Amino acid sequence: MREPGRTAIGTWSGGRFLRFGEAVEEERLEKLLCPGGGIDTLLTADAYGQGEADSVLGRALAGVPRDEYCLVGAVGHDFYEGERDGPKGFPRFTDPRLRGEGEYADYLRMAAERSLERIGVDSFDLLLLHNPDRIGYSSEVVWDGMAALREAGLAGQVGVAPGPANGFTLDIIDCLERFGERIDWAMIILNPFEPWPGELCLDAAERHGVKVITRVVDYGGLFWGDLRPGMELAQGDHRAFRPEGWIEAGLEKLERVLPYAERSGLTPIELACQWNLAHPAVECVVPTLIQEIGAAARPIEEKRAELAALPADQRLSDEDISAIRAIGDNANCMALKGASPEHEGEERPDRWPLSDDLTAVGARWGIDPARDLLSA
Repeated sequence: MREPGRTAIGTWSGGRFLRFGEAVEEERLEKLLCPGGGIDTLLTADAYGQGEADSVLGRALAGVPRDEYCLVGAVGHDFYEGERDGPKGFPRFTDPRLRGEGEYADYLRMAAERSLERIGVDSFDLLLLHNPDRIGYSSEVVWDGMAALREAGLAGQVGVAPGPANGFTLDIIDCLERFGERIDWAMIILNPFEPWPGELCLDAAERHGVKVITRVVDYGGLFWGDLRPGMELAQGDHRAFRPEGWIEAGLEKLERVLPYAERSGLTPIELACQWNLAHPAVECVVPTLIQEIGAAARPIEEKRAELAALPADQRLSDEDISAIRAIGDNANCMALKGASPEHEGEERPDRWPLSDDLTAVGARWGIDPARDLLSA
């Protein structure tokens, strides 16, 4: 078993399976995902392209000795029996309309085996529970099922990957408190311009011995350096959910943090990566590699090489880290997913009411939902 490295690439890069920038040619994506050149950790999720991302990654790994890379998978969206709900995607496997808890373990094993078959290997180094609903965070049966995959040799380690949007803070902490001895890794959103709310769960991860992978490190591509004011994004680009003017506002913040990068001999994306890695429990960064549209856009291969060249030594001081966080402070800037004091109505797969138990979880970690988890 290999542990995830400091830098990693996900199959959501390249725009084929999640619409960030142009959708690059399949052969080009395979070369991007092939381990080597300083990056040996690859992430995929079985729901991307309903298994197609697994197959692309499998072709990228063909012929590479298994001990030369770390393979991270994710299962949890049921595209085998569930029906896609437009942009919301496929239902979680714990949806009561699909199965009861007595079938959770069988589903997890089936999904893991099918994903491995598409990739063409026998086991994951790490398998994540992908975008769980409330049941996924809180069910002992679910985590018994995940632990069983480790015991069966289908995964060296297991973990949780909240999403797809930001939030789930108290749910993550509660999950770690309940099942931390079974959970090896967690993956969250974190970057210098989105420290909130991901930073709120890092102390809990550290205390429970759970290592953290951080995604969206690039802040929608801004830290790669090729977004410009008024720039047109590709049609259907996933970043359309961000508020109007986010590029211009982000570039203003970037100008303020560039002196810290220049003084430390770091590029903007290296600054973002090292800022993340300076936090408790954070062991791995996986920015999205985006091929922006237009002839002037940086080649995605150049971005991969820049990520691979991330300096091994931490060049940011505690003072730098605090100053950058103050510039990027985004507290209370959006409505969060997961358990929320703002939620009204029926429980949804990605949002549900705040329970008394979760309020108590927050109190144990100094998190006041009315102060720390509400949108302004």
